[in-house]
Amino acid sequence: MTTQRLPRPDSPSDGWLVTRVRDGDLDALGELYERYKTQVYRTALAITRDERDAEDILQETFLRVYRYAGRIDDTVPLGPWLYRVTVNLAYGWIGRARRWFNLLSSMLDRLVLPALWRPEKAAEEQELRQTLQRAIDGLAPGQRVVVVLHYLEGLSLKEIACVMGIPEGTVKSRLYYARERLRKAILEEERRLVPEVAYDFT
Repeated sequence: MTTQRLPRPDSPSDGWLVTRVRDGDLDALGELYERYKTQVYRTALAITRDERDAEDILQETFLRVYRYAGRIDDTVPLGPWLYRVTVNLAYGWIGRARRWFNLLSSMLDRLVLPALWRPEKAAEEQELRQTLQRAIDGLAPGQRVVVVLHYLEGLSLKEIACVMGIPEGTVKSRLYYARERLRKAILEEERRLVPEVAYDFT
């Protein structure tokens, strides 16, 4: 007896694609890959600071989608599961290679909003980026992940709690202390270099 395949919806959900992957449908896996590859890659790169490692983590993450499709909840979006796998893989990579975490340069663009940008301020902005990177390097690992997922990937506190498997209150606390530390480092540098720049860490 053969199982009849359900007709393809016009806009297939993550859950529908996951059910197809369970049946060995590589095209469905490819659709999930195209849907989430940028988010997975950026998260991995932000943690490992290595493009080749980020590519390896991207591939391994979707291999796990294929391998463990039967265990994935197809009633909810796939994103939180992917973020959780990506974060765990990325920190495993760091542990083996003893590399430290750093954010993408776009991280500063999410945290620092220039009110009056002038081309001659490029050098000062670069110094601010370096200051931010050093401040992020100094964060505890749990705070770093929260900063990446919230500011770089735009996840809510509830979504981050789901990804990391911790209470939402813990996420809020980690983000607060990380934000205060980053705010202090950036504002100190801003007073010295770029008094026109406004900062939004909310």
